[in-house]
Amino acid sequence: MKKLINDPNQVVTEMLEGIVSAYPESMKRVEGTTCIVRKDAPVKDKVALVSGGGSGHEPAHAGFVGQGMLDAAVAGEVFTSPTPDQVLEGIKAVDGGEGVLLVIKNYTGDVMNFEMAAELAEAEGINVEKVVVNDDVAVEDSSFTTGRRGVAGTVFVHKLAGAKAEAGGSLLEVKEVAEKVIANVRSMGVALSPCIMPTSGEPGFELAEDEVEMGVGIHGEPGIEKKKLVTANEIAKELTEKVLPELELDRSVEVAVMVNGMGATPEMELYVVNRKIQAILSEKGVQVHETFIGEYMTSLEMAGCSLTVLKLDDELKELLDSRSKAPAFRK
Repeated sequence: MKKLINDPNQVVTEMLEGIVSAYPESMKRVEGTTCIVRKDAPVKDKVALVSGGGSGHEPAHAGFVGQGMLDAAVAGEVFTSPTPDQVLEGIKAVDGGEGVLLVIKNYTGDVMNFEMAAELAEAEGINVEKVVVNDDVAVEDSSFTTGRRGVAGTVFVHKLAGAKAEAGGSLLEVKEVAEKVIANVRSMGVALSPCIMPTSGEPGFELAEDEVEMGVGIHGEPGIEKKKLVTANEIAKELTEKVLPELELDRSVEVAVMVNGMGATPEMELYVVNRKIQAILSEKGVQVHETFIGEYMTSLEMAGCSLTVLKLDDELKELLDSRSKAPAFRK
């Protein structure tokens, strides 16, 4: 597998340098850390949002740093949680005096390390709250988690909680919005091919040429089943059949839809999948407020996609529509 890298052991460092070089007007790196923060951080009298996780999921999470979304993103090694001291540096860099909300994907390493960082920050006098995203409906527990995994629905938590913070919400109000999003967002993914780990040059998991993995996690961890490759319509139908019942939708409800590429799937194929998803939603009378197509939570160059559906109310819709200057989620 050919990759555009220099040194497998420097991939994350060189990636972070490249991200900051791309957006020097809006973000900066905290020297000596793996933290990327808003250029104007800390923003005085504003609740700050900090998220992060293992690298390899770009644009998550650094791409969502900016006005209206995250104040800081903390990167770990590829598919490895950042350490507590790195998360602590991110918290300290963005605390503007109104407290910090940690948005954590439900993976064991992330939960443990972010919670340890929260305790360290509180010992230094910083008011910290945290939420854990668990939107993946594929499996109840996985090889990486107790409980459902946190996947692409995390992006909606960043967007709506970030909007609440930008509007002047208190720490508890921002946390309440994040929890409301978590309660109303569900996802499921499918892999068509594995990704190759930069450090080893080997596939992260095995999948035959004619197989797909339904319900796969963002690190390639097992989902519901391996099955023979089927059409885009059949995949879209299976994803919606798993996701929609979890939200108890009726004809009075509006939703936001995200069809997320896993890293190596052309937009053309994502639109083909979306075509069927939208048809199914229309048949059920579900109103789509907005649809997002593209790469938001990837897995290196894994081929496949995920479907995320967020059930909206008036407050969530207003926050979704509000301005964002994050490079990967401009509105």
